[in-house]
Amino acid sequence: MIKCKILFILLFFIITTSCSNSSNNAFEDQSFAMGTIITQQIYGNDSKKVSDEVNTKIHELESIMTINAPGGEIDKLNNSAGDGSWNTLNKETIYVLKKAIKFSDLSEGAFDITIGPLVKKWNISAENPQVPNDSEVKSLINLTNYKDILIDEQNLQARLARKGQIVDLGGIAKGYAADQAISIYKKHGITSAYINLGGNVSVLGGKPDGSPWIVGIQNPRQPIGRYIGTLKIRDKTIVTSGDYERYFIKDNIRYHHILNPKTGYPADSGLISTTIITGLSVDADALSTATFVLGLDKGRKLVEGIEGVEAIFVTTNKEIFITSGLKNIFTFDDESKEFKYVKER
Repeated sequence: MIKCKILFILLFFIITTSCSNSSNNAFEDQSFAMGTIITQQIYGNDSKKVSDEVNTKIHELESIMTINAPGGEIDKLNNSAGDGSWNTLNKETIYVLKKAIKFSDLSEGAFDITIGPLVKKWNISAENPQVPNDSEVKSLINLTNYKDILIDEQNLQARLARKGQIVDLGGIAKGYAADQAISIYKKHGITSAYINLGGNVSVLGGKPDGSPWIVGIQNPRQPIGRYIGTLKIRDKTIVTSGDYERYFIKDNIRYHHILNPKTGYPADSGLISTTIITGLSVDADALSTATFVLGLDKGRKLVEGIEGVEAIFVTTNKEIFITSGLKNIFTFDDESKEFKYVKER
């Protein structure tokens, strides 16, 4: 028996703001793009207009960057893999590709956007997903190498070195979209807002009353809205990667969507989830995947080596570890009583 489950909202917001004057009333919007539910809450003038502009921008990015958009820039890049031709891309796509390569280098390949052939083979979100043949997986690993992404930044061009290679920006594009949303808010003079792209959360400022946003970290073994702790944040992004987001179960084994580029199989690193807290969502998006693949020790070392980045790690043993910068803003609050907060390691 195969069970397939898709969860879209990975972080749970606890909104406690109580506002009496009209300038503090929130405009709330919910839409669907990039394969996920997008929620915005905006305080300020012309909030609906601002929200509409954000939605338009996200749909534009989706048409350019998704692997599933025929005729989009990434689609053209993939279709020309190995033929030696250069593809002209816009500066945003080039930026995201360069960011992806940067975090591939930093993580020694734990994050790799050329994992596309393996993603397609596993097809975790299919109605009836199956475990691929081991020989198929091994052959597709050979196509996974971020160093085969060749970029001519001056001319805004890129190409893939080998036939059959596929770039998949699913592990970084939502982060970039969240950053663009924050930029649009700022452009319009908004000082208090949040956006949640299916678990990629970014907040601008604090709440209108001056208090920080309170964000609940999803309990990875409980229904949506049950959490293991909360964070108090301003002007930050929070991105979680976990084995509970998209997965299927066969023969009592959980096969999730976060693949290890080196093995071709779902990452088995001893982690259930990792949450990254930093300033740029595009960075947090890549790092949440990289640290999940690396595991607790290597993932923590990676995070602690990057200024301004913090993390929460949840292990298969149901232990929770945080990096030092979160000690004053993270509150452990596990309603399920299943998890243990390990304060020192």
